[in-house]
Amino acid sequence: MTTLMVQGTTSDAGKSTLVTALCRWLARQGVAVAPFKPQNMALNSAVTADGGEIGRAQAVQAQAANLAPHSDMNPVLLKPNSDIGAQVIIHGRAFASMDAAAYHDYKRVAMQAVLDSHRRLSAAYRVVMVEGAGSPAEINLRAGDIANMGFAEAVDCPVILIADIDRGGVFAHLVGTLELLSASEQARVRGFVINRFRGDMALLQPGLDWLEQRTGKPVLGVLPYLTDFHLEAEDAIDTRQTDKAATTLTVVVPVLPRISNHTDFDPLRLHPQVDLQFVGPGQPIPPADLLILPGSKSVRADLAFLRAHGWETAIRRHLRYGGRLLGICGGLQMLGRRIADPLGLEGAPGECAGLGLLDFTTVLAAEKQLRNVQGRLALEGEAVSGYEIHAGVSTGPALERAAVELDDGRHDGALSADGQVLGTYLHGLFEGPAACAALLRWAGLGTVDTVDYLALREREIERLADLVEAHLDTARLRELCGLGGRTCSN
Repeated sequence: MTTLMVQGTTSDAGKSTLVTALCRWLARQGVAVAPFKPQNMALNSAVTADGGEIGRAQAVQAQAANLAPHSDMNPVLLKPNSDIGAQVIIHGRAFASMDAAAYHDYKRVAMQAVLDSHRRLSAAYRVVMVEGAGSPAEINLRAGDIANMGFAEAVDCPVILIADIDRGGVFAHLVGTLELLSASEQARVRGFVINRFRGDMALLQPGLDWLEQRTGKPVLGVLPYLTDFHLEAEDAIDTRQTDKAATTLTVVVPVLPRISNHTDFDPLRLHPQVDLQFVGPGQPIPPADLLILPGSKSVRADLAFLRAHGWETAIRRHLRYGGRLLGICGGLQMLGRRIADPLGLEGAPGECAGLGLLDFTTVLAAEKQLRNVQGRLALEGEAVSGYEIHAGVSTGPALERAAVELDDGRHDGALSADGQVLGTYLHGLFEGPAACAALLRWAGLGTVDTVDYLALREREIERLADLVEAHLDTARLRELCGLGGRTCSN
């Protein structure tokens, strides 16, 4: 069994993308491969087949490997709930909330969880494809590291270092990162990949030759810049949009400080009939057909932020003018009369008034609810699928008029009597074409084009594997995967 790790010179260098590409490149050649990220810090997460929670990027990588997501693929997930603290999730389950100093001390224990998961994956798959986090040269974080070279040293695996040339300074990034590693870590780096190149390769080649001569390590390839590429973001909000039709539906999403699972809105951003606008601090909420209150890791704090920026007034004005309002997960909780956190799960214990638009209350409970679910929308009876990730338990008469009838017999969310306000705990509800179309019709779009987001994501994964074949040294990659230079097989 072989483990190969991809580390980056910076955040957003292309680690997630390259791991996704390599997983599909191996899987479509018949190699049993599993993705793995020892430690992830992100508020975009997914529910696994074993009922746990992992980073959203690892769920996409599992799809690339033709696997169902499993909690072993991301054994440590950190979900920030303040500037210095985060909820720590171990093997898919919320363990505790810790500040940065407490977690630094806890990393010795977390490392054992990482190694246990890696051991299980290594026993089940021919190749374990690992994604690092941030940069291995972050000097302040090197002591007790479990996310980059600390892990690579512990399992004795080779490393590919990827850098983003579009940022500028790519040679400084690669050489500087290498220089800040120990001798054993430097030896572990077996090659470089340069990401997001656009221009004349003949002009880049002298730099590549210098890099190989300077470091003694090969450049495994140069990946091109893709202007129209989409893969779900690990953390940062992607605001790029495809070309839009002449007539569009305007959808506005307030960006809260602890916004979570904003990948919910990718299908809307990519829909030709939707003009999706993210509104940040200091920006007024513009006229819209549909406002969406997103998920949140700190619902009460984010609701206070919303009010402090005058957005509650804008929401009520939007409803007076006949607009539609949708709340997802934490956004659903904000729609109710009261939100209570007696255990202090998302901050100091306490409670606050909600927006009072739907008659229910929410109390945060110790055990998080994690489910992949299917059901039917109350709007048109269209099939919908999604996933639940929430600690809140909501009760009240408004929930008797459910937004979704779930196949397991439960009712989810609420739809106001006048049909203007809808709330649901379901993430991913726009991914299915039928459900997306029904929600857009509810929001005011007459004739809706069918867009199959899941098929789009699959096409993009295949596209990445094609780039590996076209632009990387596949013979060397096979050797690094322990497969030799021959065609891959189980």
